[in-house]
Amino acid sequence: MEGGFSVYVIKSAQDGRLYVGMSRNITKRLRAHNGGQVFSTKGYRPWKLVYQEFLGPRQLARKREKYYKSGCGKQFIKAIILPQ
Repeated sequence: MEGGFSVYVIKSAQDGRLYVGMSRNITKRLRAHNGGQVFSTKGYRPWKLVYQEFLGPRQLARKREKYYKSGCGKQFIKAIILPQ
């Protein structure tokens, strides 16, 4: 989506770990993750997009990203992702 930010969750095909991030362009960001350009994810490639949520303003997306990285947010994400 142009003009706003999205929060996304990617899953490592290597060990199943989840990574939460935010971006204006998730497709481009996923390419960066899978291309080894992101330090925190390059050792666990390849990554698959498993969840995305368009939020619009950067402040709102950042707030949601922080929530998903918290204990309660991680439980919420796992409840959505694990059934897949």
